[in-house]
This record gives sequence, structure tokens and C-alpha cells, in this order.
Amino acid sequence: MPFIITPLCVLVRSTLVASSVPRIMATRHNSYMALFKESLKSAKNVAIVTGDDISTESGVPIYGKTSFWRKYQTSTLATSGAFLTFPSLVWEFYHYRREMAVNAQPNEAHKAIALFEEKHGKDKSITVITQSIDGLHSRANTKNLIELHGSLFKTRCIKCNDVVPNNDHPICEALANKGSPDSTDTNSDIPEKLLPHCSKPSCTGLLRPDIVWYGDSIDPSVIQKAEAVISACDLCLVVGSPSLLFPAAQYAPDAMNNGAIIAEFNNEMDTNSNYHYSFVGPCSVTLPEALDV
Repeated sequence: MPFIITPLCVLVRSTLVASSVPRIMATRHNSYMALFKESLKSAKNVAIVTGDDISTESGVPIYGKTSFWRKYQTSTLATSGAFLTFPSLVWEFYHYRREMAVNAQPNEAHKAIALFEEKHGKDKSITVITQSIDGLHSRANTKNLIELHGSLFKTRCIKCNDVVPNNDHPICEALANKGSPDSTDTNSDIPEKLLPHCSKPSCTGLLRPDIVWYGDSIDPSVIQKAEAVISACDLCLVVGSPSLLFPAAQYAPDAMNNGAIIAEFNNEMDTNSNYHYSFVGPCSVTLPEALDV
């Protein structure tokens, strides 16, 4: 049974079960899952914000600022400058990440969200906002999805800026069997002309992964869509909050300030949060139970 931690004071929309929203309680108590389900049942606009943690149970590691690939800190490869200087090396790293994501499967948390959307999409507005780039939400069949940080399975031309889906494996023949993190190679010998290029005859520019790298700005239209969802929601689920980065990390507090009920789902206790519900344990276990799917 999950631990439940709730704040002393909460703002509750009139459409939700205000009288039964729990106050501070550090205890194992099944009734709080039942209370959450009542809040979920009453909600009309549901936002689900997911961090990279949701995919760790699928075997997809989190690549943050302090992680490494070969001898390189991955944050140094995830920049436009690194790509323009060492495009072959950066493509090897992202080819490796694409192959890992392809070989992974959506876990029960991804599936639960998609099934909840399928089950209640006609009587509720349900939107998933994710900073994950591995495509597992889409493969689980989530439809209403905002990918804040882009996708491993889209490319952007650095010349004409065209963005297109790409599910080729490998994305180009020159990258086949490349990208192993165990390789002792400190550079890449793939000629740039053999890397992925724009298919437009009038362009043929070099392609990069359509991902928000360090130093990049998120597309303003994507931010606008996400903020509209958060401002309208009366219930917000936050899945994998310790790995959330700005702006995703601010969405739940903003929704709470607007009167929404917030429920977080984490593998470990997040002592910094102060939300209405906190369910601790594998998200592949807690989410299917909470969403009744």
C-alpha cells in the first residue's frame, strides 16, 4: 500500500470532493486511494505530467547533466555546438539512444495512462505532457500528447528547419552497429556526407535529432499548448517528479495555485513536494490501481 502525504491546507475546486481531501498524514491507509479515485471521477479536465522516470521500468536510463556515454558527459553532447562540431559523434550517441528506445517496451504505467484516455476520453479532457523523448507514450497508444523536449524519432534539418517523423532502424546505414557506450573510440570516423540528410532535393541539409538540447528553446507553440492545459485542469497527475526540469517542474505548482487537485506518483518519497496525494512505489503498480485500468 502507498504512503500518502498531504498538505495542511488545500485549495479544492467545487466540482471535487472537498470535504474528504486528506490533510497531513504519514501513514499507510488504503482509504486515501479511494479518496483520490473520487477526485479523479469528479474531474473534468485531467493533465498528466510525466518525467523521464516513467520509462526507467522499461529499461530506458535517464541521461541528465551528470551521466556519461563513453568518456563524455552526455550534457556536452546534447548541444547544437557539439553537433555542428562533431556531428558524427553526436549521431552515434543518439543512434544508441534510438536503438535502446526501440528495444524497450511501454510498461504498465504507460499502458495505464493510454487505457485511461481511451476509457474516459469522451467524458473528460485528458492530456499527457511529457519531457520524455523515447516515444513510449505514443507506442502505448496515448493520443493527446505534448512532447515538451521533442522526440528521438523525429528529425530536424539544420538548413531548412523541416521536422519529420523518422522510424528507420538504423536511421542511415553508416550508423549500423555504431554507438556502443563500451567502445574505446573517443571520436567517430563516419564522413558527414553519410549521415542523415534532408530528403528535399532543393535542400539536402544535415539532419539532427528534433530534441530540445541544452541551450535550445522549447517551441513557443508547444509551451502555449502545455500552459493552456495546466491552466484549465482541475486535477493533475505528476509522474516521476524528481526528474522533472523547468518548465515541466512548475506545472503542478501552477495547477495547484489555480485550485487543481495534485497527485504525484514516484518510485521514492519526494520530501520536497507538498501535494494533496503522494503515492510511493513503482509507477507500473500504483498508476494502474489509481486509474482503475
